[in-house]
Amino acid sequence: MSKTSVQFEKIIGQCRELFSKKLQDYGAAWRVLRPSSITDQIYIKVNRIRTLQMTDKKMVDESEEDEFIAIVNYSIIGLIQLEKGFSNDFNENKEEILHLYDKYSTDARNLMERKNHDYGEAWRDMRISSITDLIYQKVLRTKQIEDNQGVTIVSEGLDANYFDMLNYAVFCLIKFSEKENNIKSQTI
Repeated sequence: MSKTSVQFEKIIGQCRELFSKKLQDYGAAWRVLRPSSITDQIYIKVNRIRTLQMTDKKMVDESEEDEFIAIVNYSIIGLIQLEKGFSNDFNENKEEILHLYDKYSTDARNLMERKNHDYGEAWRDMRISSITDLIYQKVLRTKQIEDNQGVTIVSEGLDANYFDMLNYAVFCLIKFSEKENNIKSQTI
């Protein structure tokens, strides 16, 4: 397994742990959300990250990393909703939900590995702010596809955009963890 795949799995493990705890606290309350509402939640998160990156002033005690974790989890929620449809009942089988989480995170990792092969891990040379802008662009594209009732002429569909937003958010979280590890190693 490549270094990036190992890092991906570690980040997904952290995201899944939070997802699982929230599933215990709230159940699958998000099951009542239509996909467009999930997309708007991702929009809120990425917009906040961009605001923090451009102003460097924070009024709410949540970090950029927290928001990227939310983007990962909302992207997986979006994929689950695309498969299952939204529901007025959120008393879901928690094991089934976690199984779907694992399925989509594995699908995302496999996609990431194929794209990293073809693109030569170009994201490693990018700034977090640039990757954030790519997520922002993807969420705006997703909103447009939803406004077009999911119909595209030549573009990828909603699921491809959710996978890309998930993977871009993981890349940012990997970059944050590498930066933190470099700081720690320099102080030792």
